Amino acid sequence: MPCIVNRRAQFAASHRYWLPELSEAENIEKFGAGTRFPGHGHNYVLFISLAGELDEYGMVLNLSNVKHVIKREVTSQLDFSYLNDVWAEFQQTLPTTENIARIIWQRLAPHLPIVRVQLFEHPELWADYMGNAMEAYLTISTHFSAAHRLAHPNLSNEENSEIYGKCARPNGHGHNYHLEVTVKGKIDPRTGMIIDLGALNRVVEDYVLEPFDHTFLNKDIPYFAEVVPTAENIAFYISNLLRSPIEELGAKLYKVKLIESPNNSCEIYCTDSESDSVSATVNQPVLARV
Repeated sequence: MPCIVNRRAQFAASHRYWLPELSEAENIEKFGAGTRFPGHGHNYVLFISLAGELDEYGMVLNLSNVKHVIKREVTSQLDFSYLNDVWAEFQQTLPTTENIARIIWQRLAPHLPIVRVQLFEHPELWADYMGNAMEAYLTISTHFSAAHRLAHPNLSNEENSEIYGKCARPNGHGHNYHLEVTVKGKIDPRTGMIIDLGALNRVVEDYVLEPFDHTFLNKDIPYFAEVVPTAENIAFYISNLLRSPIEELGAKLYKVKLIESPNNSCEIYCTDSESDSVSATVNQPVLARV
């Protein structure tokens, strides 16, 4: 029986974004505060996903052995280190979150059946690497607060109440929405980045947070005058807003995840086609809202 198991590890390290072939002004323009000497640090959290068949003892791998391999090959070397100097790879390609994940994969792949490396720089920024050459995924998370009412404009109050329950009450209700935006792209062989992180944050701020935060979605966002602002529809709309600006930054929008509440979230996976088609994964049926 095939199975994937995950092992968590962590390390604390510092790094600096600086390319010696660029001037100080050029480095600051490209990397901002990340250029400050002697660097800055993070408490990194690492998840290693491993695949295999269940053995007679009910295990894919002996996780005690996995722990020791990760410590020997990765965390004992990176913990309390200055990343730019600790591994030669980071002198060629800067130790961004996505590039650290890639190099960790390379260090562990000869010893473990890895299928994914996920590295959190902090709770609102993480990278995923699946062993596909220089391709990686980078996720930023943020939030906004908004109110909405679930009611189809062509239905009566009674019909809407039957479909959406309490969520159809005339004066609406609100949520603290948690938003995750995942982009994918090729890691630049020198900067270690798949996208300008500052520019990505500005795109999400300008296209989503500024217009959405502290609004009544049905009334303040024209799109939702005729479209019911379910979590699914909100996530779909956000994905369409972000797709082109992210492509202009040189990456592709891969996923938008919107967490409406601890019990209800939606994920929109964007396709590689030129159309606006998307696929959605929802952890609760559209009409089950109470």
